[in-house]
Amino acid sequence: MTEVAAHGGEHRYTNHLIHESSPYLLMHAHNPVDWHAWGQEAFELARRENRPIFLSVGYSTCHWCHVMERESFSDPNIAEIMNKYFVNIKVDREERPDVDHVYMTFVQATTGSGGWPMSVFLAPDLKPFFGGTYWPPEDRYGRPGFATVLMRVAEAWQKDQAKIEQSAADVTEHLAKAVNVAAAASVQVGAATLDLTYQHIKAGYDPEHGGFGNAPKFPRPVVFNFLLRYYARTGDQDALAMTLHTLRAMAQGGIHDHLGGGFHRYSVDARWHVPHFEKMLYDQAQLAIAYLEAYQITRETFYADTARDILGYVLRDMRSPEGGFYSAEDADSLIEKDKPEHGEGAFYLWTASEIEKVLDPEAAAIFNYVYDVQPSGNVENDPQDEFRGKNILQIARSAEEGARRFGKQEAEIQTTLAEAREKLLAVRSRRPRPALDDKVLACWNGLMISAFARAAQVLDDRTYLEAAETAADFIRRKLYDEQSGNLKRRYRAGGVAINGFLDDYAYLIQSLLDLYEASFKVPYLTWAARLQEHQDQLFWDGENGGYFSTPAADSSILIRMRDAYDGAEPSANSVAAMNLLRLAQMTGRDAWRAKAQELFRAFGHQFENFPETVPQMAAALDFSVAPPRQVVIAGDRASPDTQELLRLVNERYLPNKILFLVDGPGQREQLAQWLPFIKGMHPLDGKATAYVCENYTCKLPTSDPRQVAQLLAGEL
Repeated sequence: MTEVAAHGGEHRYTNHLIHESSPYLLMHAHNPVDWHAWGQEAFELARRENRPIFLSVGYSTCHWCHVMERESFSDPNIAEIMNKYFVNIKVDREERPDVDHVYMTFVQATTGSGGWPMSVFLAPDLKPFFGGTYWPPEDRYGRPGFATVLMRVAEAWQKDQAKIEQSAADVTEHLAKAVNVAAAASVQVGAATLDLTYQHIKAGYDPEHGGFGNAPKFPRPVVFNFLLRYYARTGDQDALAMTLHTLRAMAQGGIHDHLGGGFHRYSVDARWHVPHFEKMLYDQAQLAIAYLEAYQITRETFYADTARDILGYVLRDMRSPEGGFYSAEDADSLIEKDKPEHGEGAFYLWTASEIEKVLDPEAAAIFNYVYDVQPSGNVENDPQDEFRGKNILQIARSAEEGARRFGKQEAEIQTTLAEAREKLLAVRSRRPRPALDDKVLACWNGLMISAFARAAQVLDDRTYLEAAETAADFIRRKLYDEQSGNLKRRYRAGGVAINGFLDDYAYLIQSLLDLYEASFKVPYLTWAARLQEHQDQLFWDGENGGYFSTPAADSSILIRMRDAYDGAEPSANSVAAMNLLRLAQMTGRDAWRAKAQELFRAFGHQFENFPETVPQMAAALDFSVAPPRQVVIAGDRASPDTQELLRLVNERYLPNKILFLVDGPGQREQLAQWLPFIKGMHPLDGKATAYVCENYTCKLPTSDPRQVAQLLAGEL
């Protein structure tokens, strides 16, 4: 820890985080707190000096992390207490989900809730004994402030160290048993499990505003993944209606960036109006797929346009020059240039007068009517009093209503709104931008590659395929070791670090399977199979089934977590289950199908007791109970007749199918190494031909697009 007199652009303090690459850690590199990164240097210091560890976990776009940094970690008086009594460690949860997951499980188990910033006190052996989330700097509202908490913990450690250490050891042992429950042999999973999952999810539906549960409302696209598959298999109209209503409500709400595209993290209210304004890559990826699938089912351009809006935002603002995708944009930004004050959502908020300065009076009146812009502001839910007089844009009225109000044609209103959005975006782009977390994570890039690959299929747009392939090539060049088969997690500013976790492997494998079905380049399929083999070696729990989240090598991780909760991101076990089933069909390896069944049994207790927590795994189970279906198109990829047959497949929502293209003898031989039945598939009479098969038993091949459409619909 160094301290210098602050003058000019210099900082008064510099701590150990100055040598780190994480944007989140670097935000704290000039705190007066003597921060260390997670590692042996800090652990050894705690052991040598017999000091407890204060562990702070967050991420760069976390609003309350910024608040605690400004209020407490920048305060020299609080820092003095921290430095005297504790070894202080800062962790980026996005880089080290293994650390975050262990201690978040502890915090949730001992306090009943969790969140970020996460604040945990550990014994020098890394076992936790007390924790929470955000604490204000001083005592408020009858609750202790952070300085008080620090002193109480320090005093308790000095008086009752042995008792605290024993308690920490006991709770760690209890957590290890709780998170790695053995598979229950009596639990059976199947179609009835899916019905139970559906009923639990449906019970939480908000019929007025869409979404599930109460405020705050999270998009949680894993739920849409399950509901749409349930609808496709059962025909249940409510499953479809709940999904479409929610997707439309979100796209019209303030959680959607109506000028720049993409979605904010979540809504603090039930109406999707007032968001926390950070934008996460994983949300964009999953939501793009949800809107694409809604478009496949309904053919309503609204859903396709929303998907394009998301993907356009990512290509413009979230893609590195090298082709990888950045992690996130912050919720907070400078309120004005050259002034130090930050505000949440400052980049996105508008006053009525600001809009009226940009647009002519008629255009402003139309825009304000449709987007609910009020002279006094339109934010009712404002507990922190941050948005007084401001407007969060939302589509409160349709273009049709606008046409009636202003006596114009609906097309005129649409044109006026489009031009207004373009002008306002240009003005907004000159504001101070939110900070960009420019690290590239293998896992989230996998999700984004899947989204672009799926968009290339559904929207028949090669721009999206090129983006997906460029990103996959970036991951292969920068984060993958061809010789060992090992995957790294993070790339930033030329530096590569952190061995890949289960989600890095599972999400990337999923993306390569999606990319094969969009490009039909067999090397993507080969790479996916190799990654799956390596994942099985590194993470499979041979005793209880399922996959651990982390490899076995890191002794600093107290518990090898093994879970399947599908939250803001799908659990890696859920994605792995679908990957195993798809790979089994695409390569003919029954061992992977059997492993997927073991995985389902491993989490059978969750299916039985809390099925709403595993919707993505339920989507994989849905895949497993449906008859295996393969669609093979034999023909020249570049020819119009082949393109027409591929479009017939891609425009339909067929979630439980596998798609192959046999484009010449070379590709036929490659695929036939896995699936011998493909060897006999050729174009008939020189025309592209479709082979629609169920469990590798094929209907009569046909080159007639009408018959292909009937086969895909199950009518022949």
